[in-house]
Amino acid sequence: MRKVKYHVASSLDGFIAHEDDSYGAFLQERLVKDSEHISDYIASFATYDTVLLGRRTYELGLKQGAADPYPNMVPYVFTRTMKERPHPKVKLVSENATGVVRELKVQEGKDIYLCGGNQLASLLLEAGLVDEVLVKLSPLLLGSGVPLSSKLKGFKSLELLSTKVYKNGVLLLRYAVLPEGAPGTNVVTPPGMPPAE
Repeated sequence: MRKVKYHVASSLDGFIAHEDDSYGAFLQERLVKDSEHISDYIASFATYDTVLLGRRTYELGLKQGAADPYPNMVPYVFTRTMKERPHPKVKLVSENATGVVRELKVQEGKDIYLCGGNQLASLLLEAGLVDEVLVKLSPLLLGSGVPLSSKLKGFKSLELLSTKVYKNGVLLLRYAVLPEGAPGTNVVTPPGMPPAE
């Protein structure tokens, strides 16, 4: 079965974009010039053949003229408002998002890149359809913006699989998403602390 991987850049305080969906702070010269983390990110594209995007995320690229933002992947854009495909390769999904992703996971092929945004990621996390979370943690504090995930009904437990520290201060953190009730995910009171109310 193919894996869905939520691969995203985040500020230290947990935001993946500014409030207007732009991401200029992540494009500071110190973070992008001669940056190995960007080379690694682009190299990771070879491991995917499908990309999942929410409408707002897709439209950011569309405004820059990128109707087919990942040429080596089939883009699925999840939207209730977009009615016409901006590019013949784009597949629009207007309903049953989780069912579509379940079907994609059992098809033959490479892994599936969950590009964003946070509403789509949260929906798929809630449904247990995200296998890994890869966070490029940037040395930034945004203070507000679009959070990494939103409106989860409960918490999701993650298991750290690997880390990589880049010279510019970016950390790549790779986590497996643990299934509900996985060993060790029950809530307990730490020794010496009063029970939580």
